[in-house]
Amino acid sequence: MNVRHMSISLSILFLLLGEMNQPLVAQTGTTTELTVFAAASLSEAFQTLGNNFEARHHGVKLQFNFGGSQQLVQQMVQGAKADIFASANMKQMTGAIKSGVIDTATVRTFARNRLVVIVPKDNPAHLTQLKDLAKGNIKLILADSSVPAGQYSLQVLDLCSKLHEFGASFRHNVLKNVVSYEENVRAVLIKVRIGECDAGIVYTSDIVHDSLQSVHRIEIPDSLNVIAEYPVALVREGTSRRLAGEFLEYLLSDEGSRVLWEYGFIGVNRSAERR
Repeated sequence: MNVRHMSISLSILFLLLGEMNQPLVAQTGTTTELTVFAAASLSEAFQTLGNNFEARHHGVKLQFNFGGSQQLVQQMVQGAKADIFASANMKQMTGAIKSGVIDTATVRTFARNRLVVIVPKDNPAHLTQLKDLAKGNIKLILADSSVPAGQYSLQVLDLCSKLHEFGASFRHNVLKNVVSYEENVRAVLIKVRIGECDAGIVYTSDIVHDSLQSVHRIEIPDSLNVIAEYPVALVREGTSRRLAGEFLEYLLSDEGSRVLWEYGFIGVNRSAERR
C-alpha cells in the first residue's frame, strides 16, 4: 500500500472512530419525546419549565396535552399514551390511580394555587367585591363542577353562605346568575376577556402575566379562599420512565418552584421563591 492510500485509510478509520464516540442521539439523529398530560391552568408555566428541561437534555422534546384534569384522566383510561400526569386536584389523581394508569409510588404535590374573581376590563356590571356576585341580572361564568376549578369555586360559595354578612342564600343567588359552565378554567378566562359575561372565577396564576390588563381582579379573602393542591405522578405505561422521573424531580426543585412562583403558583420550595 503506498503512502497516499495509507493516509486515506487512516483518515477513514479516524472518522469512523470519531462517529462511534458520539452520543447516541447525535449518531442516530433521533429525538426522545416525553409526553406530559397537565391541567389547563398549568399551560404557560409548563411551557417554560419544558423549555428549561429541554435545554438541559439534548435530544429530548416535551409534548404537552393541556386540558381539564378529568378529561385527561378519561383520555389515559381510554388508552392515550402519556409519561406524566399533573392534575389540578387530588380527586382526579385518585381517579387515575383507581383506574390503574398511575404509578402510586411516584405521586407528589408540586404546587398550590388560589382562586380570584375576574371581571372584563370595562366592568359593565360595576362589580367591586365578592358579595356582588349575588346581585340580580348579572352574567357569571364558572368552570364546570366536574373540573377542579369548578369544584373549588363551589367550595368558596359554600364558605361564604355560612357567614352572616353574605347570608345563607348567597350560594343559591350566585348560581342563579351562571350563564355557562366551561370545561376548563382557561375557557372561563377567555370568555371574561372578550366580554361574554360580567364575571368569572379563575386561578390567580391565570392572570399573573396579564400584561394587557384585559381583566380586573376582585380578591377572595384568604379565610374564604380554597388552596388548590396540584399533584404529579408518573404514568404506569410510560415509555420514557427515566426522563419522566427527572422531569418530576425538576418540578420539585428550587428552580422549578421559582418558575411556578413567577406564574402565580405556590411552589413546594417556598424559600426558592425569594431568591
